[in-house]
Amino acid sequence: MVEKNKENPDSVSRRSFLRNAGLTVGGLVVGGSIGSLFPRNKNDGTTKVTETTKSEDLNQALMYFTKEQFLVIQAATERIFPEDDHGPGAKSLGVAYFIDHQLAGYWGFNGREYMQAPFYPGEKVQGYQGRLKRREVFDIAIREIQNHSNAVYKKNFTDLTGEEQDAILTDFEGDKVNITTISPSGFFQMLRSVTLEGAYSDPLYGGNLNMNGWKMKNYPGSQMAYADIIDKDFKKIAPQSLKSHMNQ
Repeated sequence: MVEKNKENPDSVSRRSFLRNAGLTVGGLVVGGSIGSLFPRNKNDGTTKVTETTKSEDLNQALMYFTKEQFLVIQAATERIFPEDDHGPGAKSLGVAYFIDHQLAGYWGFNGREYMQAPFYPGEKVQGYQGRLKRREVFDIAIREIQNHSNAVYKKNFTDLTGEEQDAILTDFEGDKVNITTISPSGFFQMLRSVTLEGAYSDPLYGGNLNMNGWKMKNYPGSQMAYADIIDKDFKKIAPQSLKSHMNQ
């Protein structure tokens, strides 16, 4: 930081310049480039937000999954990101809705990736190499989760105990399920990654319900600016979502 020049009292610090010039606009992670397009939230960040805030999330509707598929993914993600003393799990955070919406869009269609033949077996470190789109991988994997669950326990995955569900997912993680169309471990890694994304993404995309994922981390979310607090001591501020900026 460049401090004020002691020999010239009228000179300004770099921090003051940024604040006065309005160049501190921008959020964190998701909110950076998009956030500057919306008017600033009137909430100055000091309003207390409680865990019991009623959800105004209108994204809790299925766009791709069938009801059965949704329930399987909801149960699986809850085992990956379970509720505990630190806060809610994947189910309460709406992670399965986040995944459903991602599969309905570009991510599910691999819309921004090269998907033309020829296809060759790749190394594990290269990630997924194949002709199947992510939505097709999920369709196959969910069916195989049910098949493996019925083969081992004679029950559907959603009817298993938590420990039994863990065992099924561990078999997928360890490539102990005989599937020729997809990599079981590749699917598990994909599911784990998108579960964490859904827990901590901006609620605009369907997960992180009521910003409770951010609240567990004391993460401020998509703030429009920090001009009001940049010269003040560190303090905890209530998180903001891109949705709140759009509603102003």
